[in-house]
Amino acid sequence: MYKTILRPILFLFDPESVHHFTFKSIKFSSWIPGVKLIRKSIYQTNDKKLERELFGIKFKNPVGIAAGFDKNAVLINHLEDFGFGFVEIGTVTPKPQAGNERPRLFRLKKDQGIINRMGFNNAGVDEAVKKLAKRKTKIIVGGNIGKNTATPNESSKPDYIYNFKALHDYVNYFVVNVSCPNVGDVKKLQDQDFLIDLLGDLKELNAQYDQPKPILLKIAPDLNDGQLDEVIEIVAATKIDGIIATNTSIQRTGLKTTEEELNAIGNGGLSGKPLNNRSTEVIRYLSEKSNKSFPIIGVGGIHSEKDALEKIEAGATLVQVYTGFIYEGPKLVKRINKAILAKTNA
Repeated sequence: MYKTILRPILFLFDPESVHHFTFKSIKFSSWIPGVKLIRKSIYQTNDKKLERELFGIKFKNPVGIAAGFDKNAVLINHLEDFGFGFVEIGTVTPKPQAGNERPRLFRLKKDQGIINRMGFNNAGVDEAVKKLAKRKTKIIVGGNIGKNTATPNESSKPDYIYNFKALHDYVNYFVVNVSCPNVGDVKKLQDQDFLIDLLGDLKELNAQYDQPKPILLKIAPDLNDGQLDEVIEIVAATKIDGIIATNTSIQRTGLKTTEEELNAIGNGGLSGKPLNNRSTEVIRYLSEKSNKSFPIIGVGGIHSEKDALEKIEAGATLVQVYTGFIYEGPKLVKRINKAILAKTNA
């Protein structure tokens, strides 16, 4: 029904407007008696065999919604209904920011992809904290943190520290985002020395809390083997808890969308099906080259059960979806969990 009726209608309209409409619809419908129970019965897969324990956290199942979907923790009490085992909010920044000018979100229907140049639009970390402080769900929540666009790269450390302190009591794990291609020069933010310094300071700050939270680094799919080796070195040097592979890409090779259409869209990070193979390659490289010395959350181009299983077989312990959720619909989460369960029982 979603792919044959609902998606064709939604895809007639501007992607960002549809995103906001969907959020309002989910929130409004949740007030109708019985709707939440119906959603849970349709989309959830509850089985102890799906549980995963990672960096001291027990996940109900290994399928999460990636950062960027619920930036401001607006749907934090509702996404569990759709079968997710965890939710990653953000990317949040210290101060609210509008992001880049619209239009800034584009569908690549021929490729089942999306290009976005949102620019870390969010209501600011303090607003996210207000939502999280009132949350009713016990779902695992990750906090994806970044810097404000106006903050120079060389002065960005205080932004990450501010986010970290603000969110520490309200999230289960942290993700340091230095790999989004929509916030200026990310090359400087991905510099090995800068990251070792930043992550080292966050680790030191984290140790001051009675209950330290796991810290992960989100990396780009466009890193070469040498840069991936540096990522392994960074994890070893800083002793952070894991990696999220991968973010969106600036590459445009092998797309069915014409060059003329791509030029009309302009810059932005590519997500969706075109990223599937590269994301899996990055996961496999990191897992094998590091001798599985740290956990990996796999994200990028998961549009089917097969895509998710391939990432797990490549070395990911957990997976996240976003663009595939938009193209395939909410039943994708249940299909993936069922496939993982079948693999476990085989």
